[in-house]
Amino acid sequence: MLWETIILAQRAIRRNVLRSTLTILGIVIGVAAVIILVTLGNGATAQVTSEISKLGSNLLQVRPGQGFRGPGGTRSNAPNFSMDDAAAIAKEIEGLAAVAPSATQGTQAIFGSQNWSTSVTGTDNNYLLTRDWPMAGGRTFTSGEIKSGKAVCLIGATVQKELFGAQDPMGAAIRLKNITCEIIGVLAAKGQAAFGMDQDDIILVPIRMLHRRMAGNTEVNAIMVSARNGYSTEKVQKDIERLMRERRGITKGKEDDFMVRDMKEVMAALTGTTRVLTALLGAVAAVSLLVGGIGIMNIMLVSVTERTREIGIRLAIGALEKNVLMQFLVEAVVLSCFGGLIGILLGLAAASASAEALRVPFILNWGIVLIAFLFSAAVGIIFGYFPARKAARLDPIEALRHE
Repeated sequence: MLWETIILAQRAIRRNVLRSTLTILGIVIGVAAVIILVTLGNGATAQVTSEISKLGSNLLQVRPGQGFRGPGGTRSNAPNFSMDDAAAIAKEIEGLAAVAPSATQGTQAIFGSQNWSTSVTGTDNNYLLTRDWPMAGGRTFTSGEIKSGKAVCLIGATVQKELFGAQDPMGAAIRLKNITCEIIGVLAAKGQAAFGMDQDDIILVPIRMLHRRMAGNTEVNAIMVSARNGYSTEKVQKDIERLMRERRGITKGKEDDFMVRDMKEVMAALTGTTRVLTALLGAVAAVSLLVGGIGIMNIMLVSVTERTREIGIRLAIGALEKNVLMQFLVEAVVLSCFGGLIGILLGLAAASASAEALRVPFILNWGIVLIAFLFSAAVGIIFGYFPARKAARLDPIEALRHE
């Protein structure tokens, strides 16, 4: 009986192919929109997580001021740190894997006829540990080079590309202002950070070299701290804040003139935001399914009116109300499910193309696909029930008289 009802429903749908196609358009658009937006939202969340993780493992950044203004920017009235501050953190705070003081300056790097505007960061080898930054070639600084402030440097992938192209930069000398600096290593490519900064556009030099020959002072713009695995970064953050308040003479009740940023907190905030936006966009897209359901109800009511005489004949020759109800209900469900299947195929194709165009990972959530399809089927049942009930309750005599 059910199979015969489905066959009758399909015949009725085929009678008006164009009208049926326009009817399911709302369902198709709704299902496709939900899949596209949720898939892109999941990809954006994964990308944010990946980019934040590129900054370093269990990383905390200690900076003067209460905000970021560029790679080494701080609030203007906040004093910078000193090398002693970094040494105190390394000595007095438990659970640390590495501590790296850093000072950054913008400069022009020149090699032969090529020049590139970049940033030079003075630091030591711990900087690479805190940032989980491997070498692509060459070596890191020796202890003698760090202590003496020798003019040697490690360059990022972007600097290598802009100054050397396909050439091997190892052993070459570049000019930073009026300083000739020998390249001893090349950093592995890290790509763009979550804040839009090109992490590979960097040159690392011994911090003493930058202090003596470029900055003319011994200030530290930032201190990178990496906590050991198994230690709470939240506790390390609080311990650093307590220590720095003591060292900077900040009394109780006064605002900190520095900040300790736990990158896990940043990751949680950003991924939480993208998840909320994904859910919101998915909910907005789901409204299209409701609109599509109203379209199905409208067209089924029209169909009941057009087929009133047919319904009267079926009722007159012995069809039960439940048979008529089932026929029209199945028509509505078939329309919505067919629209759901088309929407899934269209949504998957569009989501894949959009992810590639936006350069975010294509992360498909089959649960969302199933929910979208079931929702489309439910729309068919809910919005198809009223027209089906109207058809089933027609008086056979009045229906036969209908012109």
